[in-house]
Amino acid sequence: MTDTERIEDTPAELADRFRAEAAARGVPAAEVEAYVRTARPAVYLAQGGDGPVVAVTGGQPPLPEGVPAPAAAFVAAVDCAALPPGATDLPLPAEGLLLFFADADPGSGAVLPDAVRYLPAGTTPLPEWAREREDGPYRRAHLDFCFHQWSWPWRDEDDEEDAEGAEGAEGAEESAWAAELESAWSHVVGWRPRWRFQLGGEPVLFNWDPVEVARDEVPPAAADGEEWTLLATWRGDEDCEELESGLFHWVIRRSDLAALRFDRLYVYVDAF
Repeated sequence: MTDTERIEDTPAELADRFRAEAAARGVPAAEVEAYVRTARPAVYLAQGGDGPVVAVTGGQPPLPEGVPAPAAAFVAAVDCAALPPGATDLPLPAEGLLLFFADADPGSGAVLPDAVRYLPAGTTPLPEWAREREDGPYRRAHLDFCFHQWSWPWRDEDDEEDAEGAEGAEGAEESAWAAELESAWSHVVGWRPRWRFQLGGEPVLFNWDPVEVARDEVPPAAADGEEWTLLATWRGDEDCEELESGLFHWVIRRSDLAALRFDRLYVYVDAF
């Protein structure tokens, strides 16, 4: 199977192929299913593909004429209609544009009521939303390589070592299965480009988990009881001159996303 064909696999198809590969390696079915249960599906966007433009990053936001931009810098616009259906577990809109904004301020996190805007389909004519408008704080890039992926909760290596020491031989056996499971997953998905924008899934991080930060720092709304989840992450890289290696995270309550309510969204910028 070629890498191009793998890009089109659905999360369910990937799961089936992963189970078969892990079974062929002798991994017990219970270990495989435990691994699958902790995974969350996500969509990753990169440059260098030959498909339609799914997102643009940097430059100026594709806002309608006369609509003022938020105070924070424009990061990205994502075409929801170009995303593979069901590729994440988020209640994303089926069409329209999601616009993301954030300043390059590492280590900062705050509720920013205008950090994401939703433009319904037809608000900005296609393909004008992806037109070249370079004069922004971040450099312009077109993301035209879209693939499914799983992500797992971040694991602290020190915690894992402590657990293995406490469990003895049983812990060592579980660690061996974890390595085999990771190898099986890498074999199934094959080569993937370095992604630039992530939707859904678990966050990658340099220092702090942005979902945990939001949960700890934002007082709960009255009777909402809703868990925070990662909406998106932008890997700034060379497109963000202010940060050599920066991760921009947008975290939201699932009910707010379903209602397209972005006034309580939390933004966290992590840097290495």
